[in-house]
Amino acid sequence: MTDQRLTRETGPALRVAKLIEPVLDGLGFRLVRVKMSGSTLQIMAERPDGSFTIDDCEQASRAISPMLDVEDVISSRYFLEMSSPGIDRPLVRTEDFERWAGHEAKIEMAVPQAGRKRFRGMLEGVTDGEVRLFIDNPEGGSEKILVGVPFADIDEAKLILTDSLIEAAKSRRAGPAMADGSEWTENVEESDNEETTDLDDRRQ
Repeated sequence: MTDQRLTRETGPALRVAKLIEPVLDGLGFRLVRVKMSGSTLQIMAERPDGSFTIDDCEQASRAISPMLDVEDVISSRYFLEMSSPGIDRPLVRTEDFERWAGHEAKIEMAVPQAGRKRFRGMLEGVTDGEVRLFIDNPEGGSEKILVGVPFADIDEAKLILTDSLIEAAKSRRAGPAMADGSEWTENVEESDNEETTDLDDRRQ
Protein backbone atom coordinates (compact mmCIF):
# COMPACT_ATOMS: atom_id res chain seq x y z
CA MET A 1 0.00 0.00 0.00
CA THR A 2 1.57 3.28 -1.05
CA ASP A 3 -0.82 5.80 0.49
CA GLN A 4 0.81 6.98 3.72
CA ARG A 5 -1.23 6.69 6.90
CA LEU A 6 -1.38 9.37 9.58
CA THR A 7 0.46 7.74 12.47
CA ARG A 8 -0.58 9.25 15.78
CA GLU A 9 -0.36 6.20 18.06
CA THR A 10 1.91 6.34 21.09
CA GLY A 11 3.18 3.83 23.67
CA PRO A 12 1.89 0.25 23.37
CA ALA A 13 -0.52 1.21 20.58
CA LEU A 14 2.40 2.45 18.47
CA ARG A 15 4.37 -0.73 19.08
CA VAL A 16 1.35 -2.81 18.07
CA ALA A 17 0.80 -0.71 14.94
CA LYS A 18 4.38 -1.16 13.77
CA LEU A 19 4.16 -4.90 14.37
CA ILE A 20 0.84 -5.64 12.69
CA GLU A 21 0.72 -3.21 9.78
CA PRO A 22 2.94 -5.38 7.51
CA VAL A 23 0.86 -8.45 8.44
CA LEU A 24 -2.41 -6.75 7.53
CA ASP A 25 -0.83 -5.47 4.34
CA GLY A 26 0.13 -9.02 3.40
CA LEU A 27 -3.47 -10.12 3.87
CA GLY A 28 -4.73 -7.38 1.57
CA PHE A 29 -6.00 -5.19 4.42
CA ARG A 30 -5.03 -1.69 5.52
CA LEU A 31 -4.55 -0.58 9.09
CA VAL A 32 -6.74 2.36 10.02
CA ARG A 33 -6.02 2.84 13.71
CA VAL A 34 -4.76 1.16 16.87
CA LYS A 35 -6.05 2.37 20.22
CA MET A 36 -5.71 1.19 23.80
CA SER A 37 -8.89 1.81 25.79
CA GLY A 38 -8.49 0.44 29.30
CA SER A 39 -7.85 -3.28 28.91
CA THR A 40 -9.14 -3.30 25.32
CA LEU A 41 -6.81 -3.21 22.35
CA GLN A 42 -8.85 -1.81 19.48
CA ILE A 43 -7.58 -2.48 15.98
CA MET A 44 -9.45 -0.93 13.08
CA ALA A 45 -8.78 -2.17 9.56
CA GLU A 46 -10.31 -2.33 6.10
CA ARG A 47 -9.81 -3.47 2.54
CA PRO A 48 -8.65 -0.85 0.02
CA ASP A 49 -12.26 -0.42 -1.14
CA GLY A 50 -13.36 0.38 2.43
CA SER A 51 -15.10 -2.94 3.09
CA PHE A 52 -14.30 -5.29 5.99
CA THR A 53 -16.45 -8.36 6.50
CA ILE A 54 -16.92 -10.50 9.57
CA ASP A 55 -14.73 -13.14 7.94
CA ASP A 56 -12.08 -10.47 7.37
CA CYS A 57 -12.23 -9.60 11.08
CA GLU A 58 -11.68 -13.24 11.98
CA GLN A 59 -8.85 -13.72 9.49
CA ALA A 60 -7.03 -10.61 10.66
CA SER A 61 -7.47 -11.49 14.33
CA ARG A 62 -6.09 -14.99 13.86
CA ALA A 63 -3.06 -13.63 12.03
CA ILE A 64 -2.34 -10.89 14.54
CA SER A 65 -2.92 -12.70 17.85
CA PRO A 66 0.08 -15.09 17.70
CA MET A 67 2.42 -12.22 16.86
CA LEU A 68 1.22 -10.17 19.81
CA ASP A 69 1.71 -13.19 22.07
CA VAL A 70 5.24 -13.94 20.83
CA GLU A 71 6.41 -10.33 20.91
CA ASP A 72 4.76 -9.77 24.29
CA VAL A 73 3.81 -6.23 23.31
CA ILE A 74 1.08 -6.19 25.98
CA SER A 75 2.00 -8.36 28.95
CA SER A 76 -1.20 -7.95 30.98
CA ARG A 77 -4.68 -9.35 30.35
CA TYR A 78 -6.38 -7.62 27.44
CA PHE A 79 -9.22 -7.88 24.93
CA LEU A 80 -8.38 -7.77 21.24
CA GLU A 81 -11.14 -6.01 19.34
CA MET A 82 -11.10 -6.05 15.54
CA SER A 83 -13.47 -3.73 13.71
CA SER A 84 -14.22 -1.91 10.50
CA PRO A 85 -13.97 1.90 10.48
CA GLY A 86 -17.77 2.31 10.58
CA ILE A 87 -19.79 5.04 8.91
CA ASP A 88 -18.49 8.15 10.70
CA ARG A 89 -15.02 6.78 10.15
CA PRO A 90 -11.58 8.16 10.93
CA LEU A 91 -9.81 9.68 7.92
CA VAL A 92 -6.17 8.61 7.97
CA ARG A 93 -5.00 8.65 4.35
CA THR A 94 -5.16 11.29 1.63
CA GLU A 95 -7.24 8.79 -0.32
CA ASP A 96 -9.87 8.90 2.46
CA PHE A 97 -10.27 12.65 2.08
CA GLU A 98 -10.61 12.25 -1.69
CA ARG A 99 -13.04 9.32 -1.49
CA TRP A 100 -15.38 11.16 0.89
CA ALA A 101 -15.27 14.56 -0.80
CA GLY A 102 -18.69 16.19 -0.60
CA HIS A 103 -19.28 15.01 2.97
CA GLU A 104 -18.75 16.81 6.26
CA ALA A 105 -15.73 16.16 8.42
CA LYS A 106 -14.07 17.54 11.51
CA ILE A 107 -10.32 17.91 11.68
CA GLU A 108 -8.08 18.54 14.67
CA MET A 109 -4.59 19.74 13.90
CA ALA A 110 -1.38 18.72 15.62
CA VAL A 111 0.07 22.02 14.40
CA PRO A 112 -2.28 25.05 14.54
CA GLN A 113 -3.16 26.75 11.25
CA ALA A 114 -3.91 30.47 11.23
CA GLY A 115 -4.22 30.33 15.02
CA ARG A 116 -6.77 27.53 15.14
CA LYS A 117 -6.57 23.78 15.71
CA ARG A 118 -10.11 22.67 14.84
CA PHE A 119 -11.83 22.78 11.49
CA ARG A 120 -15.25 21.51 10.45
CA GLY A 121 -16.74 21.62 7.00
CA MET A 122 -17.45 19.97 3.65
CA LEU A 123 -14.51 18.08 2.19
CA GLU A 124 -13.35 19.26 -1.22
CA GLY A 125 -10.40 16.89 -1.64
CA VAL A 126 -6.61 17.04 -1.47
CA THR A 127 -4.36 19.35 -3.47
CA ASP A 128 -0.57 19.58 -3.19
CA GLY A 129 -0.49 17.86 0.18
CA GLU A 130 -3.28 19.97 1.65
CA VAL A 131 -6.70 18.75 2.69
CA ARG A 132 -9.21 21.28 1.43
CA LEU A 133 -12.65 21.90 2.91
CA PHE A 134 -15.39 24.50 2.88
CA ILE A 135 -15.93 26.01 6.32
CA ASP A 136 -18.20 28.68 7.77
CA ASN A 137 -16.92 32.19 7.25
CA PRO A 138 -15.23 33.18 10.55
CA GLU A 139 -16.32 36.77 9.90
CA GLY A 140 -19.96 35.75 9.80
CA GLY A 141 -20.67 35.92 6.10
CA SER A 142 -23.18 33.55 4.53
CA GLU A 143 -20.73 32.21 1.94
CA LYS A 144 -18.56 29.24 2.83
CA ILE A 145 -14.82 29.74 2.40
CA LEU A 146 -12.38 27.18 1.07
CA VAL A 147 -9.34 26.50 3.27
CA GLY A 148 -6.48 24.07 3.06
CA VAL A 149 -4.63 22.40 5.93
CA PRO A 150 -1.44 20.33 5.57
CA PHE A 151 -2.22 16.63 5.65
CA ALA A 152 1.02 15.91 7.52
CA ASP A 153 0.01 18.30 10.35
CA ILE A 154 -3.38 16.69 11.02
CA ASP A 155 -3.74 15.04 14.43
CA GLU A 156 -7.19 13.48 13.98
CA ALA A 157 -9.92 13.64 11.38
CA LYS A 158 -13.24 11.86 11.00
CA LEU A 159 -16.45 12.06 9.06
CA ILE A 160 -19.54 13.60 10.65
CA LEU A 161 -22.60 11.38 10.71
CA THR A 162 -25.27 12.87 8.42
CA ASP A 163 -28.18 11.46 6.44
CA SER A 164 -26.26 11.90 3.20
CA LEU A 165 -23.27 10.05 4.63
CA ILE A 166 -25.47 7.16 5.78
CA GLU A 167 -26.98 6.87 2.30
CA ALA A 168 -23.55 7.02 0.67
CA ALA A 169 -22.19 4.37 3.03
CA LYS A 170 -25.12 2.06 2.30
CA SER A 171 -24.53 2.33 -1.43
CA ARG A 172 -20.87 1.38 -0.98
CA ARG A 173 -21.46 -1.67 1.17
CA ALA A 174 -20.21 -4.88 -0.39
CA GLY A 175 -23.07 -6.91 1.13
CA PRO A 176 -24.88 -7.88 4.34
CA ALA A 177 -21.71 -9.38 5.84
CA MET A 178 -20.08 -5.98 6.19
CA ALA A 179 -18.65 -5.54 9.67
CA ASP A 180 -19.51 -2.27 11.35
CA GLY A 181 -18.18 -2.04 14.88
CA SER A 182 -16.62 -4.60 17.18
CA GLU A 183 -17.31 -7.82 15.35
CA TRP A 184 -14.51 -10.05 16.57
CA THR A 185 -13.23 -9.92 20.13
CA GLU A 186 -10.48 -11.98 21.66
CA ASN A 187 -10.00 -12.24 25.42
CA VAL A 188 -6.36 -12.94 26.24
CA GLU A 189 -5.16 -13.71 29.74
CA GLU A 190 -1.54 -14.54 30.50
CA SER A 191 -0.18 -16.45 33.50
CA ASP A 192 3.34 -17.63 34.37
CA ASN A 193 3.60 -20.42 31.79
CA GLU A 194 0.12 -20.71 30.44
CA GLU A 195 -1.96 -18.68 28.07
CA THR A 196 -5.73 -18.88 27.77
CA THR A 197 -7.54 -17.51 24.76
CA ASP A 198 -11.31 -17.30 24.52
CA LEU A 199 -12.73 -16.21 21.18
CA ASP A 200 -16.02 -14.38 21.32
CA ASP A 201 -17.62 -13.91 17.91
CA ARG A 202 -19.83 -10.86 18.47
CA ARG A 203 -21.78 -10.96 15.22
CA GLN A 204 -24.85 -8.81 15.27
